Amino acid sequence: MVPDVSPVKPTLLVGLGNPGAQYDRTRHNIGFEVVDTLSQRWGVACTPQKKFQGAYGEGFATGCGKVRLLKPSTFMNQSGQSIRSVLDWYKLAPEQVLIIYDDMDLPLGRLRLRLSGSAGGHNGMKSAIAHLGTQQFPRLRVGIGTPRRGDRKAETVSHVLGKFAPDEAGLVRDILALCVETVECGLRDGVAKAMSLYNNRDLAAPDMEVQMEVQTGEGRAV
Repeated sequence: MVPDVSPVKPTLLVGLGNPGAQYDRTRHNIGFEVVDTLSQRWGVACTPQKKFQGAYGEGFATGCGKVRLLKPSTFMNQSGQSIRSVLDWYKLAPEQVLIIYDDMDLPLGRLRLRLSGSAGGHNGMKSAIAHLGTQQFPRLRVGIGTPRRGDRKAETVSHVLGKFAPDEAGLVRDILALCVETVECGLRDGVAKAMSLYNNRDLAAPDMEVQMEVQTGEGRAV
């Protein structure tokens, strides 16, 4: 039997974050911001859906076909419940999901798209893997950088739950735009193609050649 070599093209795009005004636009909610940006670009409104425990919307992205967007409202460490409910309702497979979330081990201006992998210490991804029963689903990690000074362990919570600095606003806009490009490429041409085109882009150093990094893990985003 000839193995199926069709490219992986997600149809459900999930942004991870925490609900509530106090968490709005924080580093930990960059996944929500990416989904909000996609929602605006495609004209796909996300509205609260009790059965999905989150804000959900579906529609069509130009050149990409039908898409579904989800922002779980369960708080980060229970994100998997919301994702699982959408998969069960629409009979979707885990590989049809692309989860977008923050990564403290990537600097601001970088992203990393993968077809599978561990949670890397990220509580939202731990929940997703537990409820999906597999690590075999695409994910887009968006760099938020490390604390600027002091002891990293002591400052991790305040860093990820803090807002981006005013001098980072332009770079945040650029990375959101890059995330849109990356996602749309993955929807059209497959995740592997998008990985080859976008994983080594560095918006913080656009004039420098970014060398291929030796991968030793999936990061340790909180």
